[in-house]
Amino acid sequence: MRRAGSAAALLVLGALLAVCGAAPAQAAGYRYWSFWEGSGSGWAYATQGPSLARPDDGEVQGFRFAVSEDSQSAAKPRRAPVFAEICGDTPAASGTKRIAVVLDPGTASDAPGGTAPPAPRAACAQVAPDASAAEALAKVAEPLRYDSNGMLCGIAGYPATGCGEQVSGDGNPAPAGTASADPSAAPSSAGTAAGGGSGGPSAGVYAGVGAVLLLGVAGVVQARRRRG
Repeated sequence: MRRAGSAAALLVLGALLAVCGAAPAQAAGYRYWSFWEGSGSGWAYATQGPSLARPDDGEVQGFRFAVSEDSQSAAKPRRAPVFAEICGDTPAASGTKRIAVVLDPGTASDAPGGTAPPAPRAACAQVAPDASAAEALAKVAEPLRYDSNGMLCGIAGYPATGCGEQVSGDGNPAPAGTASADPSAAPSSAGTAAGGGSGGPSAGVYAGVGAVLLLGVAGVVQARRRRG
């Protein structure tokens, strides 16, 4: 009976060690363009996508390409959102509004394999009064690339391929078949799409451990019955 109990305990311990060892291999996040709104206090993750946002004259919109786990940990544009520095040389015109657009393609560590990010830049978009943030972006940063679901995948041609792909902890794309992030979503839904920011084992892993534990207990019970 003691031998059976020891074997079951070793089985459970092995399963737990396997889970602990597998945890670091989980996805680090998603590689995508996040959307930001600027103010005097800095950058805030946008609460709606660029196609829905209707910024007023004098506002600053930012786009940052990076590997991010969720909206709470997403990397912000590295340039301060100062409207006067970007649109100061663009005079106001009747029937238009001026939107400062900041583009930050991120760092080499954020870039897809074999590519180099272009330099960050900013531009002043002069658009119609009812134009969306996406229309202001198109004014100064074409070509834009969208996927079939309307997700913004590339700005000014960068990156040339890929769209919100999941990235593993070593910076490489995660195995095929995983979900893509939705950078145009609000922070609450973006966090869910990008893994929720928990950083811990998935529910499936816990379920697997539970199953192994149950098998181990069942083995001990069965051994006791045989020797009883």
